[in-house]
Amino acid sequence: MTLSVDLNSDMGEGFGPWPMGDDASLLNVVTSSNIACGFHAGDADTMAKTMADALANNVGIGAHPGFNDLHGFGRRKIDMPLTTLANEIRYQVGAAQAMARAAGGEVRHLKLHGALSNMACVNADMALACYEAALEVAPDIIIMGLAATAMEDVCRGLGCRWAGEIFADRAYNADGTLVDRKLPGAMIHDPELAGQRMVEMVKAGAILTDSGERLETRIDTICVHGDTKAAVALATAVRESLENSQIAVEKFGGAPLS
Repeated sequence: MTLSVDLNSDMGEGFGPWPMGDDASLLNVVTSSNIACGFHAGDADTMAKTMADALANNVGIGAHPGFNDLHGFGRRKIDMPLTTLANEIRYQVGAAQAMARAAGGEVRHLKLHGALSNMACVNADMALACYEAALEVAPDIIIMGLAATAMEDVCRGLGCRWAGEIFADRAYNADGTLVDRKLPGAMIHDPELAGQRMVEMVKAGAILTDSGERLETRIDTICVHGDTKAAVALATAVRESLENSQIAVEKFGGAPLS
């Protein structure tokens, strides 16, 4: 059976006159896009343009909700009632749906951003609140989450469509969570190394951590963050490495977990 995997990137993260990342170039490389919904980044004009460009490139559109934290780019932990968090997810998914439909497309998947994602991957109650809220608004949406974490367990229980994600540009802790950005070695900037790591993980069907653990999991998609200077080079190298290893790069199907 031919191996295949999706390649995604976070984008649409500019705000007003301030651009963030080279979305136009990334959309020539990736197969799925996670588009900011205006809380941690993005605005109505940025969402509209990014979604139109994604459709023009046959790239899947995803809602990328985060904490209401423009100043901190959604990377600061915020403690709030789960009812409030659920409403903020509904609000952002609804905005993404409206903008996608206006552009002639649909929101295909959801991926949590930044600190919200990092917290939800170890807090099942938080993940459940977010995902139930999203599914209330969009019952057929595919949940993209950090593979081999509480996110995966929650989605298995919900029986919803799922896309297990690994990261090309981040180092992994022994439990499958991402190394804190503040620590040395947390970010991977070498395109060749990123490509090599992704080929190894996809072929192994497992997250291979820096300390030697092998966490077997379904790998549906690979993320390259769009806000780094090396994003386009990293994404290009990862795609080339995968295809040179006879791994097809195509949009994920989003089947429920067994």
